[in-house]
Amino acid sequence: MSDFNLVDPKGWEYDLQSVYSAYMGYFQLHNVPWYERSWGVFFESFEEFLAFSWPVITVTDCATGRAHIVTRMTSIGAFLKMIKTRQVFGETLPLVENILRVTPFEVTQRHRRTVSDYALYKKMHGTLPAAVLASQRQRVREGEPKAVQELWQSHDKTFLAIDFEWSERNTSSCLEWGYAAVRCSHLEAVHVWPPDPEVNYRRGHYIVSDYVDKVHNKHRPNFPWAYAFGESQLVGRAKLPQVIQAIISSMVSPDSETVPNSLVLVGHGIHGDVRKLEEMKIKIPHNVLIVDTSLYERQLFTAGHRGPMQDPAGKPRAQGSSLSLSNLLQSLGVDVQCTPHNAGNDAFVALLALQTLIDPANTKPPAMRGRAIQQNMMRNASRSPAAAHGLPLPLPLPLSPGVPLSPPVMAMYGLQVPSPMMYPHPPQSPSLTPDTQEGGRWPSGYVAHQPGGQRPRKTSGLAPADGRGTLSRRGSAGIDEAAEKLGNMHV
Repeated sequence: MSDFNLVDPKGWEYDLQSVYSAYMGYFQLHNVPWYERSWGVFFESFEEFLAFSWPVITVTDCATGRAHIVTRMTSIGAFLKMIKTRQVFGETLPLVENILRVTPFEVTQRHRRTVSDYALYKKMHGTLPAAVLASQRQRVREGEPKAVQELWQSHDKTFLAIDFEWSERNTSSCLEWGYAAVRCSHLEAVHVWPPDPEVNYRRGHYIVSDYVDKVHNKHRPNFPWAYAFGESQLVGRAKLPQVIQAIISSMVSPDSETVPNSLVLVGHGIHGDVRKLEEMKIKIPHNVLIVDTSLYERQLFTAGHRGPMQDPAGKPRAQGSSLSLSNLLQSLGVDVQCTPHNAGNDAFVALLALQTLIDPANTKPPAMRGRAIQQNMMRNASRSPAAAHGLPLPLPLPLSPGVPLSPPVMAMYGLQVPSPMMYPHPPQSPSLTPDTQEGGRWPSGYVAHQPGGQRPRKTSGLAPADGRGTLSRRGSAGIDEAAEKLGNMHV
């Protein structure tokens, strides 16, 4: 098998063993006494058939995903020409039509080998499972709908969705890691199918204690204390790789050159997260399959399985375009009221989005809604180091669309405050008004008017720890209405 070179797989379409099988069928159908012919020695067995010295390559079929040892039509023509020269009376064999023809999935160059005996053919045949695995990994990674759906329908895989949040200033600094997993083989064994995300998803969220409440992303803010599906856990920077490795090891099967792993990694734009795992020296078997929900959804749309869609401007969605995770959930009609850009939330909804794309009729979104999710978020926020020092707790983001964020909330999450906005005030609380107005701009400081004519006290733009202070703006309309909406969100 050492005599090989690289060739383009285009044109290598005919399964070698099916060539032999097709001609044996032709002889039977037309009563051809091949055993009396001078060339009959080539059909005494498949091993004798290989003595012609066939140039072959290994490919996988686009339609079935199965691997084949294939040859070219020119080689079949050369074999038929040899048969003609061997026959004294000029008898020829026609080109039969029932030869198995495949469409190679591979587009890169393949190793061409010349097989002249059964021992070499057997060695090549032993490489077919590895070819199938390599093809399957590529198909799944590219989001081929059939390949991804077959993984889910097999009911024997563990789907693990992961997400990292890392610092924008230093991408080597990981701020959060979250995961959500569903063990399909276990659910199948206990006769539970399809999975119920709220009940059957194993999930977790880890916040790196070295950076929490110290490092905040500005361009795409992360919200470490806004985990909506359980309790966040604080872990040191040095211990996070150990935690991730242990969780992955609890779900992964042994590495193999021929069999896909039982673990399937899932994520929305997951390739950056996979690179982060590699940087952290997390051991991932090479036979683990990777599903990117962004690519999978795009392939479904390209194939016409998602129907006509429009972009936010009302124009038809362009071919080859991808949806963000929030837009994907919205397009699926899945209403999960949780804060994005929290690693735990993003991992959970990524797995939920995959299940909904594959089986929308039988996927039940989590029953948790505004108040229950907000209670989880506030419980996590109460464990913030800032809370231990009496500082204001990070508040959950508003869950209703169209409700503005207040300066305290924006400040807690590292957002820039472009202009003063209203945030709720409890009844019978002193009002806060701007100290001065300079050049039509509102200053960042506010004064609290105390009862009894006391001298006003200058405060920062953040709400006091006891929650007594509020903001108001002279001449603003609809303050009470906005305050009531936002006030109902406080736990």
